[in-house]
Amino acid sequence: MPVSDNTTYCSRPWLLPDIYHYPPSFQINEKFRRLNHSQALQKPLDRVNVLGTEDGSYGHTGCVNALSWAENGQLLLSGGDDLTIRLWRMDQSNVAQEYPFVCRAVIHTGHRANIFNIAQLPYTGNIVSVAADRQVRITDAETVLSASAFEKDHNLHSGSIRVLRCHRGRVKRLATEESPDVFLTVAEDGTVRQHDLRTHHICDEDSCPAPLVKLNHELSTISMSPLTPYQFIVAGDSPYGYLFDRRHVGRFFLEEWGAVPRAGDDLTTCVRRFGRPPKLRNRRNRMRDHITGVRVSPRNGHEVLLTYSGDGVYLYSTNDEPRCNDSSMSSPLLSLPWQAEDTETAPGNESWDTPAEDASEDGDPDEYQLDDNDDDGLATSIVIDDPPAADESDFLPEVSVVFPRMRYAGAQNIATIKDVNFVGPNDEFVASGSDDGNFFLWRKNSGKLQGIYEGDGSIVNVIEGHPHLPLLAVSGIDTTVKLFAPSRGGSTFSRTPDAERIIARNARRNRPLSYSFATVLAEALNSDGASLTTQCPNQ
Repeated sequence: MPVSDNTTYCSRPWLLPDIYHYPPSFQINEKFRRLNHSQALQKPLDRVNVLGTEDGSYGHTGCVNALSWAENGQLLLSGGDDLTIRLWRMDQSNVAQEYPFVCRAVIHTGHRANIFNIAQLPYTGNIVSVAADRQVRITDAETVLSASAFEKDHNLHSGSIRVLRCHRGRVKRLATEESPDVFLTVAEDGTVRQHDLRTHHICDEDSCPAPLVKLNHELSTISMSPLTPYQFIVAGDSPYGYLFDRRHVGRFFLEEWGAVPRAGDDLTTCVRRFGRPPKLRNRRNRMRDHITGVRVSPRNGHEVLLTYSGDGVYLYSTNDEPRCNDSSMSSPLLSLPWQAEDTETAPGNESWDTPAEDASEDGDPDEYQLDDNDDDGLATSIVIDDPPAADESDFLPEVSVVFPRMRYAGAQNIATIKDVNFVGPNDEFVASGSDDGNFFLWRKNSGKLQGIYEGDGSIVNVIEGHPHLPLLAVSGIDTTVKLFAPSRGGSTFSRTPDAERIIARNARRNRPLSYSFATVLAEALNSDGASLTTQCPNQ
């Protein structure tokens, strides 16, 4: 597109060639671009596009569980319960629609159960997908990504070029590195496996390479940073996230970490655990601790986000020293954001910066009763019995624990498996979905709420920020993908003015009452009365 109108390029960044690279007459340095990107995300966001239609035309026909930006942000990949991967590319000829991503291809993967995660391998057109059928599939999408393929057919009924069946449980997440051939996967069988497409094997118990990690409980999430690819963090059905290090090359680096060698650690070693101090654990919630999402900062390589089921999001650092795991110690957290339990405090008041004790410490730790009418008009009075105690020996008790720097509260994380993410060119913000159909943005350093936005008709599970533009892709129970960008006027989908009520309601539902049959039934129904359980049974 020729450069004819300076204002057009500045006001419509989605029209820029190569997404966000200014033409020669408008060269700006990287620092200035990142500053503009960061400042744009500080403005209220609004929905700017919906990818896919309710009737399924060029859109998904089931929940969208996976989103991934590819080709430096020019391509958006989505996958979900309909067992397909859809490729969305910018249509720069459409000057009327903001961020006009349109479906260019539909890949029928061959998976037999819900797709949970997808990613394009660097420097190739190969797309990796993992699913509930325990399979890892690699599809060659080079022909789909070519312009000629776009013009010929939107649908690619192509079999996978590789099918890996090394895992014995549902494969939940994958992590790529700067290699077109090597990537990691994590599954509910408690293992992390490294796959190298340059080698070939027939999957069975005897021929598959040994896993990098084997734990005695389910794992459901993994992350690594391109700055520290020798480290990765996994978590799942445990109170802890685990930092593993692959640098077993010519030196005994365990002395540097102060870690205790464990028998059988031939490939990797767990050198740190990330957990909550005992004082911050919700003792009223007698359900077993579970971490649904982990994310390592792609910008600095040491900051780590963990999101706990029934709790908030926590920020850690691999640079922090372990703390004594003593219940009498004070909280190492920085000042906490506004606590939703304090219903007299509204967002924006000075108490947002006031440290607050976790309200879960009061009352009888062995019995919790609540009798109130929430927004659903449902009065609840329940008693939670203790489940069988977890065996601490399953959680690598000999490994030192790092405690969090910050906690981000307000979202509800009970019903499904939710990711967590950094947002912004310098990871200035933290993003999380919520069971109330909203997604939350917090300022990373202060913990203050930046905004609440309606991103789904039922539940938001995934939020992926564009690598160069102030643009967020959001998905969940709906069959569509929503795009959010800075608002040019009022924000139709902002729920920030109602933050006090939303956060207070979510805090009540994050408590043990969320596990009563009556409440689960009420929250499992959407506005049409359809059960979410039937829509996404395998989340």
